[in-house]
Amino acid sequence: MADLQHAELTQKIIGCAYAVHNKMGFGFQESVYEKCMLIELEKAGLKAIAQQPVRVFYEGRDVGDFAADLLVEDKVIVELKSVRHLTLAHEAQLVNYLVAMRMPLGLLINFGEERVEVKRKVKSLPVEPR
Repeated sequence: MADLQHAELTQKIIGCAYAVHNKMGFGFQESVYEKCMLIELEKAGLKAIAQQPVRVFYEGRDVGDFAADLLVEDKVIVELKSVRHLTLAHEAQLVNYLVAMRMPLGLLINFGEERVEVKRKVKSLPVEPR
């Protein structure tokens, strides 16, 4: 049942991205699309946090931080892009965010030149010993 809930949630998020792209088109900075997405997600009844801060650790030491573009319903990381086409580097960035935030599900959404591109990433997380 959890997979169905995640599927429904990602479907709603993707629908919001299409609504934004239909109204705004291509060519704005990511920050503009982020604000538009927040409005559409709110209209869809979804809780979203923009620029969620995340600390990155290496061998137990704090080595930096980043901000996830959107965290929706505390379940899905959404990384937004505004480029002609997505690359493997964009996908790797999302996977790294999933690992750092210890979250299994993310969407990479590009407000592309001709259409919205969406990549769904699922990351299996190792079980931590008790």
